[in-house]
Amino acid sequence: MNITDAAHKTVKDYPGGSEALAVRIGMSAAVLRNKVNPNNNTHHLTLAEASEIMGVTGDDRILHAMAAEHGYTLQKMQADGMASVMGAMLENAAKQGAFAQALQEALSDGLISENEMKAISSAGTAQVEAMINLLARLRAVTGQRGVVA
Repeated sequence: MNITDAAHKTVKDYPGGSEALAVRIGMSAAVLRNKVNPNNNTHHLTLAEASEIMGVTGDDRILHAMAAEHGYTLQKMQADGMASVMGAMLENAAKQGAFAQALQEALSDGLISENEMKAISSAGTAQVEAMINLLARLRAVTGQRGVVA
């Protein structure tokens, strides 16, 4: 999904749509609709407006679309603490298992179809994201306490 479509869907999917969201961000509904209209070339969201919309809606599609457009994936940071480290470790293990299962299923007939490759790729990306989250949790705990117990 591109950034423009993500912004449009974020506003459209907000309960009450542009009318309700515009009130929350201090903008007229018509201006907001124009700024997120994929067919409008004259009005555009600023980065500050996009950030405010994501904050109010809790919908980060714009951020993910921007990251994807530049070749990145994002993983939301979880709360700090040893419990979150354990959760991240378990999540990483689960994602590693899902990757192994997707790979095993794909290789069972000796051929990897395009759909199987997509499943392997998706599972691999999820595993990498889980590992990045685990490393971030470890860094956060280490930074707070000096040493991970």
